[in-house]
Amino acid sequence: MDFARIRNQDLSLDCFAPIADFPACGGIGSFIGVVRNHHAGRSVDALCYTAYAPLAEKMIRQIEQEVQAKYAVQYVRVVHRVGKLGIGGKAIIALAYAEHRREAFAACEEAVERVKHEVPVWKEEFYSDGTSQFVTGCCIRKDYSAEEHEHSGHSHAHSHSHAHSQH
Repeated sequence: MDFARIRNQDLSLDCFAPIADFPACGGIGSFIGVVRNHHAGRSVDALCYTAYAPLAEKMIRQIEQEVQAKYAVQYVRVVHRVGKLGIGGKAIIALAYAEHRREAFAACEEAVERVKHEVPVWKEEFYSDGTSQFVTGCCIRKDYSAEEHEHSGHSHAHSHSHAHSQH
């Protein structure tokens, strides 16, 4: 199955392989990140994500493979939305299927963190006052330290809420 990691339509759990296809797995780690209505004391109306899809796809596939091998899980997939999203819109969904819950949780969390920190997806916030700005994100360069990044006063991925749904 050709699985697009970067999508310009609403995200849904329906795009993932069903757990029934993995009968040895007893745990699903899942994460859904949605747009919230504020960031850094400002009222947010919408976000717009942009990415160079061929590179982002390649990087997400590599992250999935590495996380799958590291945690010995059977399935890891991440989808990220591009385009304009309103409040409550799903920005990212990740799933990991594993024999046990600990591996499923750990694989899902690492996949999300790595995608948010390493994959070049840019986020622009649109504010209620009619202004907008690109949110300072984590640099994809490995030699760029978190301390250098913190001077901006923004954290990398806090402009949308993260709803954990782990089974």
